[in-house]
Amino acid sequence: MIRDEKLQKLRTILSEAGSGVVALSGGTDSVFLVWVASEIKALRLLAVTVNSPYMFGSEVSEAIKFCGSHGIDHKQLIMGIPEAVKNNPPERCYLCKREVMSLIKGEAVKGEFRYVFDGTNSDDVSDYRPGMKALKEFGVRSPLLEAGLNKEEIRALSKEAGLPTWDKPSNACLMTRFPHGTAISPDELRKAEAAEEILSGLGMTGSRVRVHGDVVRIECRKEHMEALLEEKLRSNISEGLKALGYSYITVDLEGYRTGSMNRKIE
Repeated sequence: MIRDEKLQKLRTILSEAGSGVVALSGGTDSVFLVWVASEIKALRLLAVTVNSPYMFGSEVSEAIKFCGSHGIDHKQLIMGIPEAVKNNPPERCYLCKREVMSLIKGEAVKGEFRYVFDGTNSDDVSDYRPGMKALKEFGVRSPLLEAGLNKEEIRALSKEAGLPTWDKPSNACLMTRFPHGTAISPDELRKAEAAEEILSGLGMTGSRVRVHGDVVRIECRKEHMEALLEEKLRSNISEGLKALGYSYITVDLEGYRTGSMNRKIE
């Protein structure tokens, strides 16, 4: 199968690298990458997770747990909200990624690792991802992309390997829940995280909240739209989100789509 050929190419890339630090976010792609890397005996490996206020706390803890259960050397670095991104500028992703990669690159230099790897896959190059500019600036390699693996293939291979993240919904950082130009505090980020946890707990997995002041605009997946016709579910969602401090709860009829907050800048 072509997919298996890509997997073999990935293994070859990692084996020839000699040593590397994997930027581990806890998502499907980076977990798959660090798992494959951990199986390469010729590779000296370190996984690094940068914990910041705009990351989901659950993803950080899952990354730590995964590395612990697989015997992968792991380090957690703590980072605040960089001053340059506190008002959520359009170039936020680039500015943020620079801060993150600066920290990870520092660990690589300190530990004399040859490369820094991230989980960018072949599907990512077709999306609006200004953060990729920062990857180039820091010389970060993307082995999944180099091997030509796309998201669907990574999920399938992860499932075959029994990885718990094989069907995990893609999850961009919490800053994407707010319009550009909005001053964002750690408390607001935690509220948005709690709101999405409520939606997930009510069966609306993969939903996003887009926060406009005290108004929440829910973007749910198409398969969940019909469920919103049920009064009990709507009531539970409204009650839960209002308890967090939001005044108005709305549903976006277009449903979930990546980068919806980029519409104005595009």
